[in-house]
Amino acid sequence: MMTLILLAVLISAYLMAIARRAPSLLANFRYQSFLLFLITLINGLSGRHIELCLVAILILVLKVFLIPHFLDVTARRINVDENLGLIINSQLSLVAALVVTYFSWSFSRGLVFGHENSLIAATVSLSTVFIGGFIMISRMKALAQVAGLLVMENGIFLLATSVAGEMPFFVEISVFFDVFVSVIVMGLFVYRINRLFTHIDVNKLSELKG
Repeated sequence: MMTLILLAVLISAYLMAIARRAPSLLANFRYQSFLLFLITLINGLSGRHIELCLVAILILVLKVFLIPHFLDVTARRINVDENLGLIINSQLSLVAALVVTYFSWSFSRGLVFGHENSLIAATVSLSTVFIGGFIMISRMKALAQVAGLLVMENGIFLLATSVAGEMPFFVEISVFFDVFVSVIVMGLFVYRINRLFTHIDVNKLSELKG
């Protein structure tokens, strides 16, 4: 079951990599975050770690409900064009995501793991991190870049919980707080850019040079 959930996380990352519009990107981020909630909850229940169960609840509240809702409200408030402004088209984006997955798998094979699930988890985690970074650099709209950063954080958290074991509880809480505050700040930043320049295409910022 865990393997299927991990593969679903990877598929959601692929769907975000090829997403052309903001609603699709945010919907798949919400879906990926829900899968991360399931993984964390299963790990917490199977290992009887109350801290992980509490973190799973935080994931559900913050990443499945609050953060996607906040980003969606921000997008509507600034009347952002749903088009994400792809620098690389969907087909090439999927190819890039598959290549990233292959290299992540090759790298993970070189590490020492006790069982196959850890190898799959490492591959999915690293792929998610790199795909999140790819989204950040291959999309012109700031909203997509915020989502890419959140995808990277999902991958890092998955790697910590599925491969390295559970992180200290207060470290997990601090990470969630930092991510939540960062999203709010970036959302306000995007809103401010739109008010000043009437768009959120970050390429236009280059016109401010000189």
